[in-house]
Amino acid sequence: MTPAAERLDARIDALLEPARRSRAVRALFGAASTVGDFSIIWHVIGFVRAIGSRDRLDEAVFLSCALGVESLVVNQGVKRLFRRARPTVSGDDRFAVRTPSTSSFPSGHASSAVFAAILLGSFTGTPLVWLWVGLAVLVVMSRVMVRIHHFTDIVAGIFTGAILGTIAVVVAGVVLR
Repeated sequence: MTPAAERLDARIDALLEPARRSRAVRALFGAASTVGDFSIIWHVIGFVRAIGSRDRLDEAVFLSCALGVESLVVNQGVKRLFRRARPTVSGDDRFAVRTPSTSSFPSGHASSAVFAAILLGSFTGTPLVWLWVGLAVLVVMSRVMVRIHHFTDIVAGIFTGAILGTIAVVVAGVVLR
């Protein structure tokens, strides 16, 4: 990373430090980080939405398959190009989070959260799109809060997820209609 990116990461980390002292913040962001593991939250949302509807079941299956492809592209493709070290090996000790097995850049949680929010938003429209965006923001910010990612990792993950999510919406339009 560039020195400017490293300075930005350090500034954001320092700004978040007082919030990390709050028990409520630790509980919220620790849980958000955990449910973001393996895109669990997005798979569950997809299949809960599918209850009682064949069309929504098709959307849930598409979402889960698309998340699998997104994960392969980001975690086995893009991350291997950068191999950036994480700010901590297994997160801040104040948070109980899984130790990641891939490198830091870009954030896979951020990419999958934005990807899923875009795809779910295309399935549901407003006002539910705001729920998906809110959940995505929570998952994305959790990764910086628990110190598994640098701020610039989540920014790159957001852009990666937005690009891949936009492509997925186009593919879904062809496959599901």
